[in-house]
Amino acid sequence: LLALAGCLAAGLGVRHGASPFVMTIVPILVVTCLGVLVGFIISKFKVPPFVATLGMMSAARGLTLIYTDAYPISGLSRVFRNLGSGMVGPVPVPIIIYLIVVAIGAIVLSQTKFGRYVYAIGGNEEAVRLSGINTSRYKVAIYGISAFTAALSGVILAARLNSGQPTAGQGYELDVVAAVVIGGTSLQGGRGSVLGTFIGALLIGVLTNGFNLMNISPFYQQVVKGAIIVAAVIMEQMRSKQKD
Repeated sequence: LLALAGCLAAGLGVRHGASPFVMTIVPILVVTCLGVLVGFIISKFKVPPFVATLGMMSAARGLTLIYTDAYPISGLSRVFRNLGSGMVGPVPVPIIIYLIVVAIGAIVLSQTKFGRYVYAIGGNEEAVRLSGINTSRYKVAIYGISAFTAALSGVILAARLNSGQPTAGQGYELDVVAAVVIGGTSLQGGRGSVLGTFIGALLIGVLTNGFNLMNISPFYQQVVKGAIIVAAVIMEQMRSKQKD
């Protein structure tokens, strides 16, 4: 979805002469709708979430390659590029957007009814459903929000690279899982926080940059990240047993 959003943004600007506003909004809307579709499929047809999201990932990658013919789309306008490389004083624009999204997510999860229901559905969806809450509606919204953030990231990445890359985001899956698990989110659901995931993402970013500066092979980096995920899951399971 990240690559699809970035390539759509680049294609709209380069091929169709769209304004930076259209280049930003249209890809986000399209990709968010795809996320809503995944949520609907999971809720309506009881498709396992892993299967549905994996299928959408494959389909989105295929659509991206078809749209771009597997070639990058470059030559974006300067105004649009400011979204990825602009500065507000000493602070890069992507950092500001990132912090705003983190702050909104943290407030929504911790201070709103929607956030409480998200935790409850993750912990015991059947109990929530039996209490009279429409879990399907909330699940669709959750997947839509997830797709929205992926689309926003894709648009910013395209602006930063000055091109839509059809291979963008490949290999991010492991980094995302590592960041979430390190941040304290339970893979079984019902526990986690935006702030924890934020810290986990920072740690993974620092770790990756450190590896690159030390000229450590990407193959070894994958081994280390996999070991970190396994260790974090084991620690999470041990904490759960202690609480029980």
